[in-house]
Amino acid sequence: MSGKVRTLDELGVIAAAARARGQKVVLAHGVFDILHVGHKRHLDAGKQHGDLLIVTLTTDRYVNKGPDRPVFPEQLRAEMVAALESVDHVGISPNPGAEHVLEIVRPSFYLKGSEYADEEKDVTGRIRSERQIVEKHGGEMLFTEDITFSSSNISNRVLQLYPEETAAYLKELRARITAEDLHREVERARDKRYLLIGDTILDEYVYVEPLGKPAKENIIATRYTGREIFAGGAIATANLVAQFCRGVDLVTLLGQEDSREDFIRRSLHPNVRLVPFYRSKGQTTLKSRLVDPTYIKKLIEIAYLSDEPLPAEEQGALNGWVAGHIEGYDGVIVNDFGHGMIDGGLIDLVCRKARFLAVNAQTNSANRGFNLITKYPRADFICIDEPETRLAAVDRFSPLESVVRDKLEKRIDCHAFVVTHGKHGSIVCTAKAGVRRIPALTGEAIDTIGAGDAFFALAAPLVAAGSDPFLAAFIGNAAGAMKVRIVGQRHQITKPEILKYLSTLMK
Repeated sequence: MSGKVRTLDELGVIAAAARARGQKVVLAHGVFDILHVGHKRHLDAGKQHGDLLIVTLTTDRYVNKGPDRPVFPEQLRAEMVAALESVDHVGISPNPGAEHVLEIVRPSFYLKGSEYADEEKDVTGRIRSERQIVEKHGGEMLFTEDITFSSSNISNRVLQLYPEETAAYLKELRARITAEDLHREVERARDKRYLLIGDTILDEYVYVEPLGKPAKENIIATRYTGREIFAGGAIATANLVAQFCRGVDLVTLLGQEDSREDFIRRSLHPNVRLVPFYRSKGQTTLKSRLVDPTYIKKLIEIAYLSDEPLPAEEQGALNGWVAGHIEGYDGVIVNDFGHGMIDGGLIDLVCRKARFLAVNAQTNSANRGFNLITKYPRADFICIDEPETRLAAVDRFSPLESVVRDKLEKRIDCHAFVVTHGKHGSIVCTAKAGVRRIPALTGEAIDTIGAGDAFFALAAPLVAAGSDPFLAAFIGNAAGAMKVRIVGQRHQITKPEILKYLSTLMK
């Protein structure tokens, strides 16, 4: 059995030899996470059309079914598939799709399940490019029709991947809506244009190994091992919003002394247009963190920022640009980190003139207590976390639901509030439907920085496009669950990944 598992290069040689003998090669590609009878029948049917059946598996890092998937690592998945009698050889693809495998194996038949027969319903968009490669080399697509099972369905309902509250919520949600319903919600923003206003923040991770305490000083000594820098803050928010709409114009503030503008522009999604303004005396905000890479534990942060109010001329130029363009957008999304970019005049402007206004006003170590959501008298959608909610309401101990309903709702004219609550999920409050809690979708976090921004970046444009705030918050929870499994902004969450994860959750 172990001899069945081969490298892709070996599979290419094996397939070429089979073709030279006049044999037909069948290729199947997929995740094959929890092997079940549906997989067996699918592969048995494929083998009937050829002489050699090769199965390749998606490598772990590209299994886009959300956090905690795959259930089994690639080597175990390969071993289980290789144990099937109909399978002749197994390989693991290092790429996100099967295109590279198809170029190497050049199968006579490429085996897929019946759910891929309609290319328009493939959220990844890969089935079309895969078919073109198959046909380029003289092969055919082969779709099997048999009893259908789902590894995601089995893992969701049998393996207890989610806490009890989350499992109960998902069960109730599945009884009301389908994955296609969630996909339609995501598509609501497809033709919209948004103006995003917010601070650019560069997140630097300096990786160090703790050495201990020096004998003569009261400090912790570390050894430098590496460094990464990510475009965060409003840049990260814009990049995710841009995945789901027609276009994003990003109005942001850079430092004239050390702007890092070239790096920032390289980090932007193609669907984002940068509209930069500059602080004449200062650099682009950089937050540098010493990080123990073993468990991504942050030891200390050094902030390089100038957060005093902008000079009147510079603030006037920024506000003037917004005033001249704001009415051309379907919605305005404000990512307010409280670093001196957004003054009272700009707040008044967006509150009065935005067709739809979504606001996230963050509390951080540099502005604690001075950047409260209550400085916005009006919004259509507000998203903040629990500490920010309690600071704004001046209430440390009351139940979170009552803090929102009894205090914030009375101080801010807003149709929909969302309070993100870490491992407890989020609370959604609307004037019509009241308060509802949406549980978290993952309990394990690698890096929480940017998770709230990911939630906001997905929920805000959906609500602006007319989505139900409760469904938008659920979809935002999915984005947050994906983000906490990513170090910094090392990987940019994509629309196909979100759609695949939502489909997985609804099985």
